Amino acid sequence: MDVDLRKLRYFVAVAERLHFGRAAEALHIAQPVLSRQIRALEEELKAQLFVRTKRATELTPAGEQLLADARPLLASAEALRRRVARAARGTDAFIVGFMPGLIVTPAVRALRERHPGLTVEVVRTTWDDQVEVVRDGRVDIGYVRLPVDQRGLRIRPLLTEPRVAVLPADHRLAGKDVIDIADLADERLLQDPDAVPEWRDIATELRRPGGRRPEPIFHAVEEKLEHVAAGHGVVVLPLSVVSFYTRPDVTYVPIADIPPNQVCLAWDSTRRSPLIAEFATIAADLQGDTAPSPEP
Repeated sequence: MDVDLRKLRYFVAVAERLHFGRAAEALHIAQPVLSRQIRALEEELKAQLFVRTKRATELTPAGEQLLADARPLLASAEALRRRVARAARGTDAFIVGFMPGLIVTPAVRALRERHPGLTVEVVRTTWDDQVEVVRDGRVDIGYVRLPVDQRGLRIRPLLTEPRVAVLPADHRLAGKDVIDIADLADERLLQDPDAVPEWRDIATELRRPGGRRPEPIFHAVEEKLEHVAAGHGVVVLPLSVVSFYTRPDVTYVPIADIPPNQVCLAWDSTRRSPLIAEFATIAADLQGDTAPSPEP
């Protein structure tokens, strides 16, 4: 049986929203059409994917499994489309993703010098899309900050750097040489707590009845720093990020008892590209890494 990618996209849209009406709106199709497509997919797979009641739409165990498998499959299909389109245009380009605070220029320049006819481009990523841009083909290789979902990826460690608490300049902890993560237990964290599991495990606001944190959570570095400066809460970031975005109304303090942030290279594990292998070796050599080179 061949799985229809269009039906999979429709399924993912519903599964992510758990609402047929909102999914249909996002897909720009009529809700009855979407419902028919989902029923057709269930018939093809011989499995019920959703339980629908008057009050809610929920995934069945089969639906949960399909969602886990469908996302990387759709990303791979999109990556294939991008690479084929690039080849059809005759565009000889290599694209590198990078997270805020990381300087990738030396490795990019070295690859350009080795391949004068090659266009090497860079794409700034975020905590939310640093892995997705690799999976869907927007970049050939990415500098990522762990933790990330490593399924379908090859990961090569590059470096580690300390993590610091970013605080308003007049915060009670400002000026200290070092703090422990427990000192932030009563603070409002302005980022996804999964990015700082050490805080998540001891946070006062997550230990209240229900264990749910208030919204919103901010994603862009600039947005986080604006809200820190305004006194709305704190964030925990790698040292290089804070150093890059220096501003007088925000300060930072090293956190002694949490592990450093790990910076790695990540690329699609199914690809056997000599350029990816070469760039990974260049980047690692520039960091003094003597690990074996990846297979081309």
